[in-house]
Amino acid sequence: MLPQLRIRSAGRAPNPFFRRGLAVATALPLLTLAACGYGSQAKDDTSSQKIAAGAKKIDGLDSVKIGYFGNLTHATALVGRQQGIFQKELGATKAGYATFNAGPSEIEALNSGSIDIGWIGPSPAINGYTKSDGKSLRIIGGSASGGVKLVVDPKKISSLKDVKGKKIATPQLGNTQDVAFLNWIAEQGWKVDAQSGKGDVTVVRSDNKVTPDVFKAGSIDGAWVPEPTASKLVAEGGKVLLDEASLWPDKKFVITNIIVRQSFLKEHPKAVEAVLKASVETNQWINANSGAAKAAANKQLEADSGKALPAKILDPAWKSIQITDDPLAATLNAEAQHAVKAGLLKQPDLKGIYDLTILNKVLRAEGRGTVDDAGLGTS
Repeated sequence: MLPQLRIRSAGRAPNPFFRRGLAVATALPLLTLAACGYGSQAKDDTSSQKIAAGAKKIDGLDSVKIGYFGNLTHATALVGRQQGIFQKELGATKAGYATFNAGPSEIEALNSGSIDIGWIGPSPAINGYTKSDGKSLRIIGGSASGGVKLVVDPKKISSLKDVKGKKIATPQLGNTQDVAFLNWIAEQGWKVDAQSGKGDVTVVRSDNKVTPDVFKAGSIDGAWVPEPTASKLVAEGGKVLLDEASLWPDKKFVITNIIVRQSFLKEHPKAVEAVLKASVETNQWINANSGAAKAAANKQLEADSGKALPAKILDPAWKSIQITDDPLAATLNAEAQHAVKAGLLKQPDLKGIYDLTILNKVLRAEGRGTVDDAGLGTS
């Protein structure tokens, strides 16, 4: 994904890359979402949770609208909502929610004020920030790392060198996983045209929703995909050949961040602090209660989509995702450079994309170590 990639189904917005004649100079809009979900429709939910007696509104706000994807890589949002932790920290200010299927729609909602804070992958965060000349959003915290794998048909591929000459799917041209796979291919010394996907390896852009069926039919030999798609492929007979985490220092790379609209951050810092406090509290609970947290996340997934994940998919997918407060800023910058190297992104200016001031305040209050913005902060 810039290590977070995605694909869209019917109703998705046209791929800017194709709409603009495959011009690399305008390929920035390609950095869509990967590890975040599918489609481009938002599901708005204004249902309220129980507000404690005597609770007071924060910053005088009636509500704070939180956006996220119905995906395990957004476990903090799923669990925090399901357990009522966001509402608890927001007091009498209502925690409202909107679920999304694609990064562009969440960025649009953030820019329009339909949501105030959101959980999102690095690619759409970079895209939203650079397209607005650094004026639309800030990344204010981390949420998850990992959860991306190269899964192959063991009858066709038994080693990494066997990937050469095969058909491997990624979620979408220019999304996080696509960029990561193109970068890995280049590191093997193989050549692939990023735009067409043709070369020493054939890169097939396939919607995560249909990739398991395409894999089962034998039309592809493997896929570089996020969870839970990776575990769905394994359930169809696939084998994990490579976990992307193994390619990163300390086996960590950003898959989900927390973003906020800059005007909301400036006008309502106490509300932002409440949400970040809830996020930190949720992450602590998840890491201390993995089984219960997994069940809570799946319960919220079922509430949002009408369908829970079966254990054979949920269990391995959950194990591969690390929940963290650290935005892993250095890896976001590396992901951006991978996209530049692949010719899918003009050199971006990411200075100021992070503002971790409030998160570090919350962490210090909890007696925890602070996190770093890798020189991409506002100061």
